Amino acid sequence: MELKNVILEKEGNIAIVTINRPKALNALNSETLKELDTLVDTLENDQDIYSVIITGAGDKAFIAGADITEMKDLNTMEGRSFSILGNRVFRRIENLEKPVIAAINGFALGGGCELAMACDIRIATQKAKFGQPEVGLGITPGFGGTQRLARHVGIGISKEIIFTSRMVKADEALRIGLVNKVVEVEKLMEEAKLMANTIAANAPIAVKLSKVAINRGMQCDIDTALMYEAETFGQCFSTEDQKEGMAAFVERRDKSFKNK
Repeated sequence: MELKNVILEKEGNIAIVTINRPKALNALNSETLKELDTLVDTLENDQDIYSVIITGAGDKAFIAGADITEMKDLNTMEGRSFSILGNRVFRRIENLEKPVIAAINGFALGGGCELAMACDIRIATQKAKFGQPEVGLGITPGFGGTQRLARHVGIGISKEIIFTSRMVKADEALRIGLVNKVVEVEKLMEEAKLMANTIAANAPIAVKLSKVAINRGMQCDIDTALMYEAETFGQCFSTEDQKEGMAAFVERRDKSFKNK
């Protein structure tokens, strides 16, 4: 599939995915979602990619939302299908074995906020603004906003944000736990790449299994979650990277992981 609205770049062991519709404030239409879906296949299959950054083109928006021009004339079945498409793609990003960092500048509204929440870590600039404004348009959030926002910030705050459709500035987003870090605009990609490379320097299989254990554990009771942890912990001892990491520690030398 030819990519028209999404750009993929690689720098060493990190991948940088840019939503590239700046004239539409990077709004998500069906075509862009399908391109993202195709791109996830590439990210999954490239064993040289250890971490991923998702960002938006231009300085006004990460993603301003789903494309209202496309949505406004949908019927019930078409609306449901559009929601299912977005949810499926975002769920694939959430379940991607490689950690995903959202680098957010400007508006992250509706589908943009929902995509950011599907990522593992969120770094925002001081200009970033978040929100789920859908009820002001006569719809509900459709790409996971009613579910992930509550999981990130709690039920009460998520209901307030969704019911009022107000925008949340970067400093509040940091305070309520919606983002991990707020940086100056000019340092956004520098900070995102620093974190991505820091992650990539660790044992990739161990990072992958840690993500699996966290994601699975959040959906079940603590005893079941601890069993998932024990399973992933045990799996690590079948890897070359575990042998290398512990040998390097004991021998007081630099480690060299091979993703094996």
